[in-house]
Amino acid sequence: MKSKAGGNGLTSEAGGGGGGSSSSPSPPPSPRRQSGVTRCRRRLRPAKDSSESRRLVAVIMTRRSLRYFFLLPLVYISGLLMCVGPFSALIGHTPLPGSRYRSHEIFHNLWHHIETDNSSVIELASVWKYKRKLREQKPCPNLTALHREHFLSPGLNGFLIVEANGGLNQQRSAICNAVAVAGLLNAILVIPQFEFHNVWKDPSEFGDIYDEDHFISTLDGYVKVVKELPEALMERHNYNMSNITNIRVQAWSPVSYYLGVVSPILQKEGVIRIAPFANRLAMSVPPHIQFLRCLTNYKALRFSSSISALANKLVYRMIQKSSRTDGKYIAVHLRFEEDMVAFSCCVYDGGEAEKLEMDSVREKGWRGKFKRKDRIILPDLNRVEGKCPLTPLEVGMMLRGMGFDNNTSIYLASGKIYRAERYLTPLMKMFPYLYTKESLATSDELAPFMGYSSQLAALDYTVCLSSEVFVTTQGGNFPHFLMGHRRFLYDGHAKTIIPDKRKLVVLLDNLSISWRGFKDQMEDMLSESDRKGIMVPRVRKINRKTSVYTYPLPECRCLQQSLANQIDHNLDALYNYNRTKA
Repeated sequence: MKSKAGGNGLTSEAGGGGGGSSSSPSPPPSPRRQSGVTRCRRRLRPAKDSSESRRLVAVIMTRRSLRYFFLLPLVYISGLLMCVGPFSALIGHTPLPGSRYRSHEIFHNLWHHIETDNSSVIELASVWKYKRKLREQKPCPNLTALHREHFLSPGLNGFLIVEANGGLNQQRSAICNAVAVAGLLNAILVIPQFEFHNVWKDPSEFGDIYDEDHFISTLDGYVKVVKELPEALMERHNYNMSNITNIRVQAWSPVSYYLGVVSPILQKEGVIRIAPFANRLAMSVPPHIQFLRCLTNYKALRFSSSISALANKLVYRMIQKSSRTDGKYIAVHLRFEEDMVAFSCCVYDGGEAEKLEMDSVREKGWRGKFKRKDRIILPDLNRVEGKCPLTPLEVGMMLRGMGFDNNTSIYLASGKIYRAERYLTPLMKMFPYLYTKESLATSDELAPFMGYSSQLAALDYTVCLSSEVFVTTQGGNFPHFLMGHRRFLYDGHAKTIIPDKRKLVVLLDNLSISWRGFKDQMEDMLSESDRKGIMVPRVRKINRKTSVYTYPLPECRCLQQSLANQIDHNLDALYNYNRTKA
């Protein structure tokens, strides 16, 4: 808009129209404008009209001045935004606080204080001080009555087939939603199929990860589940799933869409597919449908016997190795794998070699996605906004600052760490009792799971679920489901440390910060995680925007109460486990 206004001003001075033409020579007017220009010249010939000309020029100049008068404040504000905003890095201004990775320098400066500090050691048993205050709730309905009212004759309208995509917990979300949709449509659910994805590269099927028979029997009476379509239906579709009508459902579709659009097609065809099926059902659903989500997530989905057996061994071995802290340990979900670092477009301390390596990984994994003209990459801004994965060093400094000493056992749930020798060394220096599934299990025990990312993630999930403290560092489905599961198990408290990364990066960019000053900030961060761990978002009957998988209460409260004495959270075998066989 600014350049357009300037252009108009220049045209009025040089274009021969208005009063501007009297003060400078101009080419002969075109024939079609002749009469107009002649009249203008007649007005300008008398000497007495020269003062009118000057007044006209003054008016024009005044108008232009007013225009700039209003324009200057906008230019000034824009300049301020550029100086303090994300463009400062592009035009050479002082870097924003927190925009540079200097954590390794801070660690070097403070290591002596970290190593010798035992002034405020926190006991794992006393980390969580906030207790959830239960408001008076309506009595939970008898599950038998719920069954009779809503699920008396399940599966009358046909068969539902879904294809779940993504990693372990995105698939878990799809399974829970599929059960809910089957209940909504009164359909028979075929055991969900898993879509093979180039990122996870895991060919696992449902039965490789979950106990199929337990899944079917737990849902019996609510939603009928079968392992495959009947022979007659398969024959009708030439034994080809792609011949079955596939409905492309938009994300977060409401109940009304399923009842008004999908249900008539199901009743007509007798069988339908919905693929892909990730987040295809809105969070706001009737209570009895929400109950199906709870029942599926916290009772029906039990890991397969092979996964559960090794996972329970890993939990017990962690408890054994945490004898210094009464068997309690911290689990950290660390997202500092090579592909995660590359995807984040963040810059660490590896210099030009790191840049070339990350460019190569991005090109190999995402084929030009990050080189598109419309893609603006601002690593400094990513870091300031808390979007960069925390390094192992930063996690270690945060936990030591919160008061966890070097006797604390830590379980690291992660893939292959990027430049592990470089980035893991400081963490092991701060916490020498550091374990992973690879260090806890033998190579023979892990061999059946190698190459299956979802099955390996299931091992991590189980060990993290049993920890006294869970630390999430980068978001995603894994920590969101885990926090919800922990809330379901631990009286509504997630028992999870969620770092304020925007605050953390600023502290770790300050080379003059003292260890005492850093500790004060970390202790406040721990207290805030404790407070938020018991928070329950306001849930309205017609509008639930937050995920029931992250915040299962109050909707899953009745299931929680019914399972109070026999909660099934994939660790049943642990308590009956023969310790002599570990």
